[in-house]
This record gives sequence, structure tokens and C-alpha cells, in this order.
Amino acid sequence: MNQNCTVCGGTEFRNDKVLWSKLSQEWELNEHEIDYIDRQQGRCCTGCGSNLRSQVLALAIMKSVGYLGVFEEFVSSPAAGGLSVFEINEAGSLHPFLNRMPGHHFGSYPWYDMMRLDFPPCHFDLVIHSDTLEHVDDPLRGLEECCRVLKHGGLCTYTVPVIVGRMTRGRDRLAPSYHGTPDGVKKDYLVHTEFGSDAWTLPIRAGFKSVAIHVLDYPSGIAFAALK
Repeated sequence: MNQNCTVCGGTEFRNDKVLWSKLSQEWELNEHEIDYIDRQQGRCCTGCGSNLRSQVLALAIMKSVGYLGVFEEFVSSPAAGGLSVFEINEAGSLHPFLNRMPGHHFGSYPWYDMMRLDFPPCHFDLVIHSDTLEHVDDPLRGLEECCRVLKHGGLCTYTVPVIVGRMTRGRDRLAPSYHGTPDGVKKDYLVHTEFGSDAWTLPIRAGFKSVAIHVLDYPSGIAFAALK
């Protein structure tokens, strides 16, 4: 992968191991899947700290509004200045950059429930979340709420971990599995859904009229941009 960081333009990266054995076993991952998920979460720019997940989300946001450049410059640009933005939970390393946007609004769990957003319809131009939807009890309902609070022509840009070689499955009949760290379990890190190659269908079912898939170092870096 020979590409500058989409967030800051950096050219140097480090590769950290993120998955631990128990989590890999719970997901029933093979070695190839472990490798590309580790890259998604652990390949980080040494300049700004953005991992591949944050970088592909930044790419999706900028491409969705036709901006050419790096994300740290985008958030102060005229293209971003007129946007009303709702960030649901911290979108990885993008949060401090998003916070510079004049129209930025931030809400995190449990003060904001993604399935019951406390906003009127057609309120935002852009809704952003990163690796949050897999922790929502009903991800379809979560995306329906994102669609409801967006203006017509608005976008929901987001990432979820995707296992591209299989279909999406719920974990309701499986043993509880938590993201986060192997030595610390938080209730809101419980995984309800493992997304697969059909993940793109969920925003369509939620009422969006189209969905674009943005890719950076496939299959590690995948982001979705759903248009209302």
C-alpha cells in the first residue's frame, strides 16, 4: 500500500496487532481475515495516529462532497463550512478534526441512543459514525433514525467491521462477544451484529435511495456513504 494518509497527508505508518485470540475465535476468523482486520484497526499514520478505518472514513466524507485534499484541511474549507454535521460517538481520530467544523454536533452513548435520536426530521446534512452500528441492538432501526434526521440529499457516512467472505449474522444466539480490549469489558462494546458482504443492503432497507462503497486497501478499509 503506497498511499499518503488521507487525514494529514503523512507518508509513514506503523502496523500494530489489535485482535486477540479469544475475539478471533468468537468471530470464527481464519488467518486471512485476522490479517486484514488487524490492518483495518492497527495500520496507523505515525503523524496523526489515524488508523486505516479512520482514513477510509475521511476519504468517504471528502469524496461525498467532491473535496480533493486531506481531511485536516477539509474541515476548515468552504466545502465543510456550510454543513450541519452530527457525529455519533467519537469517529476514531477524526473526532478532533470534525470538532473544528462550525456546524458540528457531537453525541455519544448513553446520552444519545442511535435508535431514538432526539432531533426533528430533516435536520442534518451529514451523519457520521465509525464502528458503532455493530453495537446497536437493532442496526436497521439505527440507520432508519440516521435517515430520518438527515435532510433530503443528505449523507450518512460510516464504517463497520466487514468480513467480506461471508454474509451478515446476528450474535443473539452466540456467546457474548465484546470489542474494546481483552482485559476490559464494557457493556456498550457488546457486539450484536457481525457484518458481511451484504452489509451494503442495510442502508437501502433503512430508506436511503443509494449507497456508495469507498475502499482503501481492500478488504481492510471499507466505508459506506448512504444518500437520502
